[in-house]
Amino acid sequence: MKVVKIGVSFLKLALMFAGILFIILTIHRSLVVSSYQEIPDASQFRMEKVKKGSIENTISCTGSLSAVGTVEVGTQVSGTINKVLVDYNDRVTKGQILAELDLDTFNAAVDAAEASVIKAGALYKKATADYERNKPLYEEGHLSAQEILTYETEKETARAELLSAQAVVKKEKINLRNAKIRSPINGVVLQRDIEEGQTVAASLSTPTLFIIAENLSSMEIEASVDESDIGKVNKGQQAAFTVQSYPDDLFYGTVTQIQMNPTEVSNVVTYTVILDAPNMNGKLLPGMTATADFVVEKAENKLLVSNAALNFRLEGRNNNNDLGIYVLDGGMPKRILVTTGITDGTTTVIKGENLTPGTSVLMGKNIEKTESSSGFLSKILPKLSGGPPGGGRGPRR
Repeated sequence: MKVVKIGVSFLKLALMFAGILFIILTIHRSLVVSSYQEIPDASQFRMEKVKKGSIENTISCTGSLSAVGTVEVGTQVSGTINKVLVDYNDRVTKGQILAELDLDTFNAAVDAAEASVIKAGALYKKATADYERNKPLYEEGHLSAQEILTYETEKETARAELLSAQAVVKKEKINLRNAKIRSPINGVVLQRDIEEGQTVAASLSTPTLFIIAENLSSMEIEASVDESDIGKVNKGQQAAFTVQSYPDDLFYGTVTQIQMNPTEVSNVVTYTVILDAPNMNGKLLPGMTATADFVVEKAENKLLVSNAALNFRLEGRNNNNDLGIYVLDGGMPKRILVTTGITDGTTTVIKGENLTPGTSVLMGKNIEKTESSSGFLSKILPKLSGGPPGGGRGPRR
């Protein structure tokens, strides 16, 4: 009988402890659910501070650098290159001899032309003398009009041949002068396309022998701008650009021309924009690829926040799709409506009540913090304390 009473007593105690444990777990579960549904924990989120600074809205494009005032030097006569007197990067002056063709052929042509002038002059002298001797006879009636016309024709023909021979002399002297290839401008030799002993032929088209840049202290960029952006580019607009050779240096240029003729490649339409690029330090070289950014809009000394903060939302909150950000108020997230200005794609200008530089704003969920926030009891009894009903894990983006 005593054993039965003792067993009943232990059973009552066990049931009492089980009831107490059930009440504790139920209260714990209610607190967890309430905390997920009503009061988000700010430590579960990534934060940043509102900054004050400058921002630019830009259009990006690529282009190639070239020297301003580039001249291609060719030859008007054919022949064999006898001397090349300049090389790459040499500075030359206007009229300086750059190369010479073999002059023997040209000198011989001048001599032959001058000999033709002497011969034509002698024939003209003889024809003139014959005409002058027979003219009085015609006037006295001893010669017919047909006969005196023959003498006059011979004289004029000889005169024409003399003039033609003299013109040939001028032409051959010009060819001799052109056999010495001279620089048309003061500048720098960028390209040399000939070697000694090479034969050049100018009968069909003028071959290019040298390329000379007038001034490397001023360069220009031929940039290709997409048709969707060309309306935002204007003459006189400023642009910043970089080149691969100096990735840490920023260069500046000004739009000088917008060419209206479009270029279409694979159904993509672009327009060529010319930018003037000063090059006083000589770092920029012809042919370099430049990545340019045209400044479309600019704001200075404004409050700035990342676009991630503007796009962040708390589940279960009625945002009404209004633009706003979440700030910390007493350690808890609070939404503030804002108006936005220009953006560069990652950062945006904002205006809002009580916003100052340094204000902390939410910009995303802190996954590591959320996953490690469950306590010891939740690890022991995950089914009871693992979160709100339905398997939710609290506020989500």
